[in-house]
Amino acid sequence: MAKESRLKYLTNGIIKENPNLVLVLGTCPTLATTSSIINGLGMGLSTAAVLICSNIVISAIRKIVPDKVRIPCYIVVIAGFVTVVQMIMQAYTPALYSALGLYIPLIVVNCIILGRAEMFANKHNVIDSALDGIGMGLGFTLTLCIMGAIRELIGSGTLLNFRVIPASIPGMNILNLASGGFFVFGCVMAAVHYFSKDKSKIRDNVGEADLFREAQDLKKKEA
Repeated sequence: MAKESRLKYLTNGIIKENPNLVLVLGTCPTLATTSSIINGLGMGLSTAAVLICSNIVISAIRKIVPDKVRIPCYIVVIAGFVTVVQMIMQAYTPALYSALGLYIPLIVVNCIILGRAEMFANKHNVIDSALDGIGMGLGFTLTLCIMGAIRELIGSGTLLNFRVIPASIPGMNILNLASGGFFVFGCVMAAVHYFSKDKSKIRDNVGEADLFREAQDLKKKEA
């Protein structure tokens, strides 16, 4: 049972409790940094690294931090890891750091990280919190990569900066804008909800609705 529950912690964040597409958290960086796969991947991995590390530390100190000051303590922990990630990116990937700009320091106030700290890491042990951080980080990164791929391919005709669609075919430039990000986000969210929901329940509900309509029609005829 312990192995099954830990596997659930690891896989929940990918689809079932995806922080973007199901919980609808962290939408600001999702829309702003998914103009390409590289930007989405960079933002996703940066956030995932902070999420995993902060979950581990917050879980380790949860019993010694007073409840009244736990939120400020969480923010200090998260800010420390964000600073480390920011300095590493600035040193080793300056182009990506410049492309992401302000959204790297804004990881500090990302709803996903603070939300998982309060809802999960504050109530579970270090290993489970680390697995939760990995699962949520993978789900977040996967969403950003999918959105980045769609927007980059249709908007610019490239993938990973390689030309895929001939330059003679104009791209849909609107997908490179914020409005295009909203549209792609809505489409991906709708697709995930459609393929992940229980089809049997839908069929049962449709059948019940049909029976209800038939009963109403019979009442009208009798009247």
